[in-house]
Amino acid sequence: MSAKPLRFCRFLLVEVHMTATEAEIIKVLYEEKNMRRAAERLFLSQPALSQRLQTIEKDWGAQLFIRSQKGLTPTPAGELVIQYSNEMVAKRTEIKETLQSLQSKVHGTLKIACASIVGQNWLPKVLKEFVTLYPDTKISLMTGWSSEIVKALYEGEAHVGIVRGPVDWKGKKIHLFRDMMYFVDKEITDIEEIITSERPFIQFKSDSDYYQEIQQWWQQHFQSSPRHQIVVDQIETCKQMALNGIGYAILPSITLDGEEDIHKIPLSKFDKDHGLTRDTWLIGYESTFELRQVSAFTDVVQKRARCLYDYKEQLK
Repeated sequence: MSAKPLRFCRFLLVEVHMTATEAEIIKVLYEEKNMRRAAERLFLSQPALSQRLQTIEKDWGAQLFIRSQKGLTPTPAGELVIQYSNEMVAKRTEIKETLQSLQSKVHGTLKIACASIVGQNWLPKVLKEFVTLYPDTKISLMTGWSSEIVKALYEGEAHVGIVRGPVDWKGKKIHLFRDMMYFVDKEITDIEEIITSERPFIQFKSDSDYYQEIQQWWQQHFQSSPRHQIVVDQIETCKQMALNGIGYAILPSITLDGEEDIHKIPLSKFDKDHGLTRDTWLIGYESTFELRQVSAFTDVVQKRARCLYDYKEQLK
């Protein structure tokens, strides 16, 4: 009587590393309960299967099946190994199915660095469409000035960047859209009124060439500085001050949704060429664009960009 508990304890203490193939063999032997049928199912000869079973039993240090003319009967030790084998095969199947689904799904984290103005006014609609199409992805978003976005790409903190205006970038650069600049004010309806107006010019100053471009445009048209100026560091502040009648501003169309109660004059009307415009770019390293989540995001961004802020359409 003492031999059986000893053998059972020995079975429990043996450290066994069962392969997926061995687990499949045990599972099939238990299901068929017949060596010949199991061998056929496993595409093995009967002697080869018998030899494999002996090796498995030796590794476990216990007899797993009792052989008889009626077939195979699991021993108590065999029942434990059969349970383990079934769980192992099921887990392997689950993982394989998951891996197959991952190959066809867009997943992982998408790290975006975006110009604040785009992040506030345009990107939310893009991300809404993206997460609806690809719910298994995670989004990491940082906003800032263009110089900060380029730095984030260099330091690996972002997969892609969305920047405004000219940018010194040696990697991949995709033009997204060009939006027109508008003169906006609560009172002034004709831009020539600026010459005699006492209203302040509310300007947005950043680390980009945005402020300088507006200054150059102003000098070309009025040959003198504005009588009164208010300089702010956020374009949204600039917009809200203009909407509240504090003064006039020059704003890109990306910040205007068409529902503002304010006079809007496109600056293209006062230029023989394209007027004052602002370009938006998607930038990143070539290798990064090969990532599935980045490629999917690029498709959504370009689709949205084609629908909005088409410069040629604005000129019609």
